[in-house]
Amino acid sequence: MREIPSDIVQTWAPDPAYLPDWFVDALSVPREEGFVEVSGVRMHYFRWGDRSAPPLLMTHGFLSHARCLAFVAPYLAENYHVIAYDHSGMGDSDVRENCDMVARGREMIGVAEALGLFGHEHKPIIVAHSFGAAVALQAITLAPDAFAGTVICDLMVLRPSSFDAVWGGGRTGPGSGDPDRPHKRYPDYASARERYVLSPPQPVGEAFLMDYMAYHSLRREGEAWTWKFSPSVFKRDNVPSEWLEMGRTLVEAPGRKAIVHGEQSLLFTNDSSDYVRELGGIDIPIIAVPEARHHLMLDQPLAFVAALRALLAGWSIERN
Repeated sequence: MREIPSDIVQTWAPDPAYLPDWFVDALSVPREEGFVEVSGVRMHYFRWGDRSAPPLLMTHGFLSHARCLAFVAPYLAENYHVIAYDHSGMGDSDVRENCDMVARGREMIGVAEALGLFGHEHKPIIVAHSFGAAVALQAITLAPDAFAGTVICDLMVLRPSSFDAVWGGGRTGPGSGDPDRPHKRYPDYASARERYVLSPPQPVGEAFLMDYMAYHSLRREGEAWTWKFSPSVFKRDNVPSEWLEMGRTLVEAPGRKAIVHGEQSLLFTNDSSDYVRELGGIDIPIIAVPEARHHLMLDQPLAFVAALRALLAGWSIERN
């Protein structure tokens, strides 16, 4: 009988026997969980692998948490020292007041420094999804000599005309919300689970991963359940121009870069690839994961792992 890791609890997985071996095996890989202080804020992280191996820093998208990478990172830990962390105000990290994108870029650099990733003979590589990839672009712009490369995973990069089609018509822009509106409290887990959705909305290829993500996005307060992320994360400038210029920001950011996206993503499309090339990013590898949408680690997790392995192996060969 296989041993069930601590992340798998009966609340979201009443019968773990139906979970695939690859997922249970990934969560069974030994990991360190802890907190480091970065500029006065306690940041939550996971660590896998040998600390003498080349360092890899991973992070998640908006309102998500590092556990969306907890079943991906172990497959990279054989060859890398892997850290995945929660952005401040999300997951289990504490809130940082007035945290704009520049502050989040500094935060990423601070996490890498606090966990000793700059002390290795090889500079760390960043692997970041969606909003986390925008943070990574800030970090490499602030510290262009600190990192060896950045893998940008399904960051929203759209032509202005395509952006208007997705977010026009008076719709609230991506990452927007009311910072003064307190979280709802739900009387039981089932009620809270019903309210967990992805943004942009999509089905997922591996349905059990939605249950896993939902459970770890919530926390219990007495008998009630509520969300882990803080509404204060909406206290930031979120003007459309930030996203309208994201393609240019990506292309002009320093250092070696690669893009991995869901082939069916609404936020990084085939036209997005053409757009990046037109902006000058002709030397940026772009890999589309088949049958995956924006949340590619929930759609095609093992194909996502394979894409990351191939990219990182190629960079390692170039480095040596």
